[in-house]
Order: sequence, then C-alpha cells, then structure tokens
Amino acid sequence: MSDAAGESRAALSTDAESGELPASETTQSGNDPPSAASARGARQRLVPSWSEPVLARASRLIGGPLGRHALVGRARFWTPLRVVLLVGVAMLAASWLLKSPCAQQYTTPEGALALDWRDGRPFHALCYSDTVPLYGVERLDQGQVPYFNSWPENEGTAEQRVRYMEYPVLTGFFQWANAQLTAGWLTAAEVVWLPTALPVVVYFDITALWLALAWLTVVWAVFRLRPDRPWDAVLVAASPLVFVHAFTNFDALAVAAATGGLLAFARRRPVLAGWLIGLGGALKFYPLLLLLPIVLLAWRRRTVAPAGRAVTAAVLTWVVVNAPVAIGATEGWWEFFRLNTVRAADPDSLYNVISYLSGWPGFDGRLGFDQPPTVLNAVSAVLFVLCVVGIGLLVRRAPRPPRLAAVCFLVLAAFLLVNKVWSPQFSLWLVPLAVLALPRWRLLIAWMVIDALVWVPRMFYYLGTEAKGLPPDYFLATVVLRDIAVVVLCALVVRSMLRPETDPVRAFGVDDPEWPQPQPQPPAAREPQPVTASAGAPA
Repeated sequence: MSDAAGESRAALSTDAESGELPASETTQSGNDPPSAASARGARQRLVPSWSEPVLARASRLIGGPLGRHALVGRARFWTPLRVVLLVGVAMLAASWLLKSPCAQQYTTPEGALALDWRDGRPFHALCYSDTVPLYGVERLDQGQVPYFNSWPENEGTAEQRVRYMEYPVLTGFFQWANAQLTAGWLTAAEVVWLPTALPVVVYFDITALWLALAWLTVVWAVFRLRPDRPWDAVLVAASPLVFVHAFTNFDALAVAAATGGLLAFARRRPVLAGWLIGLGGALKFYPLLLLLPIVLLAWRRRTVAPAGRAVTAAVLTWVVVNAPVAIGATEGWWEFFRLNTVRAADPDSLYNVISYLSGWPGFDGRLGFDQPPTVLNAVSAVLFVLCVVGIGLLVRRAPRPPRLAAVCFLVLAAFLLVNKVWSPQFSLWLVPLAVLALPRWRLLIAWMVIDALVWVPRMFYYLGTEAKGLPPDYFLATVVLRDIAVVVLCALVVRSMLRPETDPVRAFGVDDPEWPQPQPQPPAAREPQPVTASAGAPA
C-alpha cells in the first residue's frame, strides 16, 4: 500500500469516527441552490450513517453508509429540509390514520348518522382524541363563545356545577375558530359539492390540519437550529410520539410557538422570541417555563440585555392576549386555573403510582367533590422550585455555560416528573428539546418508543377489565419505565454540562447554537499612510 493510499484511508477513518463530512466537501442546507452553497464556502456537516450505529446498520439495506467521495448537497429539489419535511408529512398522515377509527360513522336504527364510539372503540382501537368529545362537551357545536358562555355539568345531581372552556385563551379560541370553519364548510357543502360528514368529523379534520402544520413548523425550526446536524430533525419529524399524540390534544400549537421562540432567540431577535413564547404561554402554560433557562444562562453569561428583552416581550404578550378575556369574562378565564388547582393526581403521575402500589391515600387523603388537593399542590410546587434551584447551581458551576436547549430540557423534564399531571401528549413538549439537547439517536429513539407505548396499556386500562381491558399494573409499569428513561436522559444531559467535551453539538466548534452570538464586527479601516519619497529618488 502506498503512502498516499495510507493517508487517504487514515483520513477516512478519522472522518468516520467524528461523523463529519470533510471540510473539503461543499454542502448546502435548506432550499439554497448549489451556487449559494458554493458562495458561502465549505463547511462541515454531520453524516448520521457515520456517527450513529443504528443508522449505519440500517443503511446496509440501501448499500451502506455514505461514501467518502459521495457528492453531498448538489440536489436542487430534494434538499435535506424538503426530505425531512416529507418524512414529517408521512408520519403525520400515519398519525391521522391512527386516529381515524374514532371519526367513523354508522347509521342508527332510526336511520340517522352517528359517531361510532360504540363498545369502547376509542380505547381498543387506540384512537382516542380529546378534540372529538370536546366539540360537544364545550358546546362548540352550538356556537357558544369560549369563556363568555357557560353550561351546566352533572345537571340535577348533588355535583352540579357551572362549567366554562377549560383551556388557555388562545387554545380556547382556536377550538372556537375551527368550529366556525366547520359550520362554514357544512353550509358551503349545501351549495357546492364538497366532501362532508358529521360536523364533529369535519371539525376533527380541520383541527388536525392546523395541528399538522404546527408540527411541521417544529420540524422546520429544529432543522434551522442545527445547520451542521440537519438530519437530527428527522427524530422530530418521525418521532413515535408524533405518531401517537400529534392529534390527541392541541399541544402541537404550543410546541411550535416555543420552538420558534428558541429559533428567534438564537437569531438575535429576542423581542420576536418573547412574542412567540408569550403566545405559546397563551396556548399552553409550559412555554413560559422556557424563560427560566434564559434567565439562568443570562446570569451565568452576564449578558442580560437579550434575556431581558425576551422576558419582557413574553410577559407583555401574555398579558395583552389574556387581558380582554380576563376583564370581560373573569370567571370563564379563571376556569383553567381553577381546574388545575382542584385536579387530583393524574394516572400518569408518580404520586398515583406510589399510591396504587403502596395503598397510600395521598397527601390529602380522600377528597370531597371539587375539593383541591392543597398539600399535593404545595409539594409538587416546592419540588419543582428545588429542581430549578439545583439546575441553577449546575448552570453556575459548570465548566462552561451550558447550552440553552439542555437547560430547557432539564427544566421541563423536572416539571413533568414532579408535577401531579403528566397527560400523555405532554411528552411532545420534550421531543424538540431532547433532540437539541442530546442528539444521540439510539437513546432518543429508545425513550420515544417507551413513552409512546405508554398509550397502549393506558387505553386498555380505561377500557376496563370487564370489557377485556387491562388492570392498572401494566399501565403503571410502563409509566415507571418512561420516567426512568427521562431520568436517564437528564443524567446524560447533566454529564454533557459537566464534561463539555462529551457534548456532540459542541464538537462543531459552536459554543451554543441556541444562544445569540455576538454580531461580528467589521474590521476597522486603516488610516491612509503618507507616501514619502525614498532617498535617491527623483523629486
């Protein structure tokens, strides 16, 4: 073997171990044409089939990992972004098919069409979605305006009470807007030919369309946050949790706002970031928690200005969105907070697992109707505060300022682990942050599969053993496995903070892709120097 051949093989071995394309390979990202990529010059890009054993083995089906001399980034149409978005569309279509059995119709003996939820279909078909029953329960089918209109619950019983829309303001009006679109669609179908079905089925399909677009926005934002690791966005697009929960509830909207806020913050647009996070907080509460990592890292980095603008914009946005409803329909607006106060420990929470396995009656014992679990609320709040304090100490004492995505992941994971409620679709909150914080494909796929599988025993537990369902033991066992998987991810994220050399994202030489980098300053212009005649030169 010649010396040149040996050097070439050694270079290939080094590149394969790092998982990076050689710097001599010009690549392009997003939808940029090759000429734009060439103008930018060469840069390194991660090759997943080199760095991820799972993909290396899977690639054997199509000839093996990417070759050393493969031409990368020359495709004019099938750019990485379009491929990743196509994967997302395919997964969202599969998710819609999973939920479609719950949108089936049948003809009653009286000859009327009805939604086919007979014999526990939502549970044994694994197709349950909150969007379907809420259309009728929240009187959206009657055109009622959220927060301003109410309805009686348990009418005629000792547990009768007045109910209002139970979601944050933007999510409530999102549902109302879709109900209005449903009414408009059905009206138009009477005039021109349009595919039609029961109102609740049309409502579900319209809602699913917006939720799908929201999740594609999440995929796009993660892709843009990782130009040197574009294929990590496939984990967001093809997540098993997306397959199961994209249309279970309305959380995709808040995830899109939160991830978009992180992208805007990374692009040195803190006001836009705060605006998006504030809108996310008006969709679901959790995006507001992302302000905590921003503040902690600003404290560590001593760069208060961008964090201050983001936090101020987020708070003002949340207040502006909520104020009209809070003033005009105070009782209806407060319903979201009231329900979260009186809500008992969720079946998916660790408190419920401990209570079931030990027979422990809980911190508050047996509660009466609408009686809040005061002690449980306090305990979960204190535990979360302690977790945030611990994360703050970690941020302060880490050898280098931790990355924003890593701190965000730890804060949200801590919130879910110690909270009294972990609804199954809440796991979608963690997907983009986990991919950004810890892009280890095998670990993330394992966690997401375990988390998605919690849905199966959960549905059969709700079906009930009398209907050939499962006892709670199987469901709670998968909950424990999910929590262990999340704790393992947290431990690995903490390890990457304490040992920055193990962080795969920082291997590309970028300190923190999510934190706004200083604007590069143009080189200072040189003062013109006077030209003097040298000795012996003609005058």
